Amino acid sequence: MAAGSGFYSPMIGSRSTAAAIAIMWSGAAAGQTCTGTPSPVRLFVNVENVASSDGLIAVTLYADDRSRFLARRGSLYVGRVPARAGTTRVCIHLPSTGVWALAAYHDADGNRSLARSGLGLPREGYGFSNNAPAMIGLPSFRRVRLSVPRNNMTTSVRLRYP
Repeated sequence: MAAGSGFYSPMIGSRSTAAAIAIMWSGAAAGQTCTGTPSPVRLFVNVENVASSDGLIAVTLYADDRSRFLARRGSLYVGRVPARAGTTRVCIHLPSTGVWALAAYHDADGNRSLARSGLGLPREGYGFSNNAPAMIGLPSFRRVRLSVPRNNMTTSVRLRYP
């Protein structure tokens, strides 16, 4: 671990030990390892309607900022886990409680990018927090805002496939 990264606890003794304990603690409480920078706030996302166990499920976290939602380099974090047909449960660390926005997609080919058609339309399953509709174009930011008032909250995102 690089100097200055992680956290240090004089009771534990070293940054690497403290980081390892934080990572173990983050998943132990919920029985699942969480993605992202360890923090005291975890959000469980049940990604539903996953068509196959091919590739990855990606859950992207956005701050409560309309101008950054779905913008290039606008996300705070992308958590990826192996896809499981039906429902894939993803645990992500949040910087804090508050209001966030989520976008999820099924990266079936595992290339860490949403496949798009020549017209720019998604070719893989996708969805948003609050299951905000995206019939023509993108959902409104108001519809995707998700309040996370406490640790270990669970939400669901239902994927839509083209």
